[in-house]
Amino acid sequence: MELSKKLGLFLGPIAFLILVNLPMELVSEKGDAVISVAVWMLIWWITEAVSISVTALLPLLLLPILKILPIAEVGANYGSPIVFLFFGGFVMALALEKVNLHRRIALNIIKLTGTTPNKVILGFMIATGSLSMWISNTASTVVMLPIALSVINLLINDEDGFTKNDQNFALSVMLGIAFSANAGGIATVIGTPPNSVLIGLLENEYNTEISFLKWMTIGLPFSIVMIGICYLVLVKWMYPNRDLKFNASKEVIQSELEKLGPTSGKEKLVLAIFGVTVFLWIFRTLINSIFPSLGLTDTMISIFAALALFSVPYSLKNGDFIIEWRDTSKLAWGILILFGGGLALAQGMSSSGIVDMVANAIAQSEISILLTASLLIFLMLFMTELMSNVALVAVLAPVVAGIAIGLDVPLLYLLIPVTIASSCAFMLPMATPPNAIVFASGHVKIAQMARVGVILNLIAVVLLILVFQFVIPVLF
Repeated sequence: MELSKKLGLFLGPIAFLILVNLPMELVSEKGDAVISVAVWMLIWWITEAVSISVTALLPLLLLPILKILPIAEVGANYGSPIVFLFFGGFVMALALEKVNLHRRIALNIIKLTGTTPNKVILGFMIATGSLSMWISNTASTVVMLPIALSVINLLINDEDGFTKNDQNFALSVMLGIAFSANAGGIATVIGTPPNSVLIGLLENEYNTEISFLKWMTIGLPFSIVMIGICYLVLVKWMYPNRDLKFNASKEVIQSELEKLGPTSGKEKLVLAIFGVTVFLWIFRTLINSIFPSLGLTDTMISIFAALALFSVPYSLKNGDFIIEWRDTSKLAWGILILFGGGLALAQGMSSSGIVDMVANAIAQSEISILLTASLLIFLMLFMTELMSNVALVAVLAPVVAGIAIGLDVPLLYLLIPVTIASSCAFMLPMATPPNAIVFASGHVKIAQMARVGVILNLIAVVLLILVFQFVIPVLF
């Protein structure tokens, strides 16, 4: 066990005991108790002394013991509608992966973009970003990596060996996949967990709803622009592959498609259910206006998709279904618990007066709204390089909500760009699973990732400040 993990394991509960037994009050009796729980959770989350999902169970034990909230209220957060929205999304992703539909979609996107080196890089990035809208960024990276390595191996084994241009191409493909996986998830509510943590906080604490379509109006354009910027920075500025020519990549893609064979009946069934689900998410508001008694929510649609995938038979005679319960052993259950823990901590902060205290302190100061937003975006984006973005949003989103209230700014104006910032980690291998996966390929050095990553991080900060200032006020 690493020293940092050992220290964190003991430092978390020790810090909690010290803070909870302080002789003077920092905020209030309940407020101090919640701060002590938050500090314990932060220490364990930062050091990863135990799994981040295990840490998320602490509020379920500590908030009732400290008389902050009864266990029934704390437990309700772990069964919040947003948890089931993501559960349905996970099941859908599981089905796409089980029938290999995600791989077929990715290969066809790459095939469509063309086979010149830069078009191949663009194809990989578009395919990865598109997949990350619906399945986890880890899964989309894992799907794309072996295909990319097959293309890179063609360059390693060609007549002129692995030249500088070849290396730049390999580097651009690897980083392009990782960065697109990170940015692609921003596009949808279910694309990356921080989005759902925010939406859960808004629904639970502030009775504010952001629909699937409404999120996409801000998330999808930002995702497309960010992936486009990543592509230009990689191939036109940092790692250009001038005069590189190869046509064999077309054969690799075609060969991979041939291995999949013709589209199976199961793939078509999954695609049909997937299509209906996305259609319902996008047109939910319109459907509800035509049939008010339905009262459709994004979570209900998500559960419909999960139920359909479990219960619509591919072959009634053989009792063959797309997904069986044993397949859910691959489901990211820990992320669902993480949502619950984040929402429970947010409820504790709200009910104990911490959010109100932050709001009042900000209201009495004379801080520039634009400067505050810029600092929050900058801090969130660079802090996410060092710790889990879900954990970070779970802790900071309630505080940012308090700042927004204090500045008399609509909650969404600050919370949306700050939450999106948590998914823009481009600098370090340990920041996100996609970064770590491509780093492990051996084609990327830490210094190379950091060199391009810091530029992309700063561009993302500027973009998000522009989103805060000009885009969100129009859309929300």
